[in-house]
Amino acid sequence: MSTIVVPVGLGERAYDVFVGDGVRHRLADAIPSASTRVAVVTQRGIGVEVEPGREHQVFLIEAGEQAKSMATVERLCREFAQWGLTRADAVVAVGGGLVTDTAGFAAAAYHRGVPLLNVATTLLAQIDAAVGGKTGVNLPEGKNLVGAFWQPVAVFCDTEVLSTLPAREYRNGMGELAKYHFLGGGQLDDLPLAERVAACVRIKADVVEADEREGGRRATLNYGHTLGHALETAGRYDLRHGEAVAIGLVYAAELAYRLGRIDAARVAEHRRVVAAYDLPMTLPPETDVDELVVLMGRDKKAIDGITFVLDGPHGVEPVRAVDRSDLDAAFEALR
Repeated sequence: MSTIVVPVGLGERAYDVFVGDGVRHRLADAIPSASTRVAVVTQRGIGVEVEPGREHQVFLIEAGEQAKSMATVERLCREFAQWGLTRADAVVAVGGGLVTDTAGFAAAAYHRGVPLLNVATTLLAQIDAAVGGKTGVNLPEGKNLVGAFWQPVAVFCDTEVLSTLPAREYRNGMGELAKYHFLGGGQLDDLPLAERVAACVRIKADVVEADEREGGRRATLNYGHTLGHALETAGRYDLRHGEAVAIGLVYAAELAYRLGRIDAARVAEHRRVVAAYDLPMTLPPETDVDELVVLMGRDKKAIDGITFVLDGPHGVEPVRAVDRSDLDAAFEALR
């Protein structure tokens, strides 16, 4: 299969995203010529090997969301220093969103920034986390509260490796893919896999080019994430990121309906898309709504109370300071 190349136009920081079977094998050609050493950051069990074409060493991140932390970033940076990685060298992140977010933040911080390349091995990372330059880690108080904007040199979305993903991990990516249906993606489910991934990357690239540092339009990429992140931060619900986002998408549609922004048919379309990807649409049993409201208020895009990204007559956009009564009514629709 031929490679699809999606450019991300950011002037001097522009780069290409390569999509297709086997594109990881093009990694060596994209590493900056000045880089004599490459730190490959990955996790045990991913099973995807890369060849940077020069001296390299593998650095491991532990499994689980708890590894996406400041402690992991400090350890990586210390290990880079002990090995002798310089500002002219490069970091290659090989893995899912946890790896690209964490390794990307380490690359942004080490020597105040070293070149970064992402080899995304999950559907979730390929259509979201690995593209756009947002890196970061979690705090106990919330997800992704510490991070940096650090654009990669190149991104490789190798669809060949997706065939080895466990079923639930593949479905995890479908939660983010469902989001793109409402950001201009239309009938994404009619496309072959590589074209579907590339279509999502194009949408994200277009948004990033217009708003690299999330001053306005880029917030739309967080559609479904306000409640989704709160469910994840609560920590006691058995939900992957994409599953939590899927619930958040339906919640956002129900909330927009109660605010008079969309009609019942549009809500039904949200439910149809989420159901088509076999994703959850209801709150977990014994959900603590009061806790979720507090956690949503801590979301990193919150300004002047809780800020949601909601569908409406002008498309998906941020909406501030929603009344608690409307929040509760939307929660009831998901029970």
